[in-house]
Amino acid sequence: MHPNNAFRTDDDPLAFVAAHGFAHIFGQTPDGPRVAHAPVLVSAAGTLMFHLARGNALAQHLDGLTALISVGGPGHYVSPNWYVEPANNVPTWNYQAVEIEGPVRALDMDELEALLNFASATFEPRVGEDWTMAKMERPRAEAMMRAIIGYELSPAAIRTTLKASQNRSEADAAGVVAALERLGEKAGAATIRKARL
Repeated sequence: MHPNNAFRTDDDPLAFVAAHGFAHIFGQTPDGPRVAHAPVLVSAAGTLMFHLARGNALAQHLDGLTALISVGGPGHYVSPNWYVEPANNVPTWNYQAVEIEGPVRALDMDELEALLNFASATFEPRVGEDWTMAKMERPRAEAMMRAIIGYELSPAAIRTTLKASQNRSEADAAGVVAALERLGEKAGAATIRKARL
């Protein structure tokens, strides 16, 4: 995470994770560090739930491992030309990210099926659909579940960054907002405004 305390936020990091729903999952294996890319869900208990293909290079090592989940949100490049004094500045990047570190445990088959039902109940409405595991023939559903492993990470540490020009003067921030709006990056401009409240 960014070392500058100006880029901390009081926003709920788990709500951010739940809203974005996709993560990079890092772990150390006997073959070296590995990363998996997967949808992630936040349970009612505040744990992170996900599944990986059994063949994933990280999958066989996660049970009992301390892992790191990183979720990034939208971001954007910032040109020094957008500041009051371009010649005295350098380019940067505004972004939001959450890192969650903690022990991982593998789920049993009943827990895995509950996770898959939770996933479809969470993500299907986001795209206006209603698919569920119940729409699959049971033997096919069971075969598909045997090809994956479900996991739960219990957060031991949570770190956040919301880098939205908070360390810049009002004039510089206004220049970044104006440039982003010209480029159609309305969400980035809104994030800077919100961070300055």
